[in-house]
Amino acid sequence: MKIPRPKTALSALIAIFAIFYIAVAFRVATYDNTAPEPTLPPSSVATIAIFGASGTAGDGILKAALASPHVEEIKVITRRLTPRIQAGVDAGKVDSTIHMDYLDYSAVRDKLADVDAVFWAIGLSSVGVDEETYRKIHVAFPRQLVEEWQSVSVKPATSFHYLSSSDISEDSGAMWARVKVEAENTLFRLANGSGLRVIAYRPDYIRPTREESHLGQDLLYWFFSPVGAAVKATEIGQAMIEAELRGEEFANGDKLSTLGILRYSKAYEQR
Repeated sequence: MKIPRPKTALSALIAIFAIFYIAVAFRVATYDNTAPEPTLPPSSVATIAIFGASGTAGDGILKAALASPHVEEIKVITRRLTPRIQAGVDAGKVDSTIHMDYLDYSAVRDKLADVDAVFWAIGLSSVGVDEETYRKIHVAFPRQLVEEWQSVSVKPATSFHYLSSSDISEDSGAMWARVKVEAENTLFRLANGSGLRVIAYRPDYIRPTREESHLGQDLLYWFFSPVGAAVKATEIGQAMIEAELRGEEFANGDKLSTLGILRYSKAYEQR
């Protein structure tokens, strides 16, 4: 049997990948990404709190919230200020608080009492991080926040929008994937039987805002976007606001994939 030359084999692999890529891109391009029409009048999104606004996704979520006429006040709880946070403060729409301990929210309890929804975007890469630290940040931090927030909330109905990840499962061989599922399930259980609903967002690649992105990140977005595996950070924020506006259409435990995020971001833009 004649063994193919390396160049021939490589060319064949590239051709197969190209055909697969084009097929998936065509399927995504013809996919109906129209979100269902709202069944209820828009709910109130008067006051939100954003955790993680200084990060890649959080910056985009904040940008979307600042541009939204539906959001009246944004309470940003952060470890550091960014130009966008400061611009929101200067415009009078952002109330920013520097906070360092995300296992103790006693210093910001009063800020949380009248919040309608929390947009959570705190997280970090698992590269070089041990499981205990990763679990503390992704499970313990939001769990503690939800417990303290609900203990002081004066709102009969609230929402927690949790930024998770795609390709996660309880039996995954990847530590980060198991921990993210654990985080989601922990939050869903906390909300059961209460006036709180938790919605998880599971994007693939997230493109930073134009002010924060560099060429390499843009190239990754241009590569993944045609096959439905990329979203802009601002689109996540728009999808969160849209889900909040739709009120009871979303239930505790609902999850939005990349395509779901894109659908509801588009629905928001069409309002």
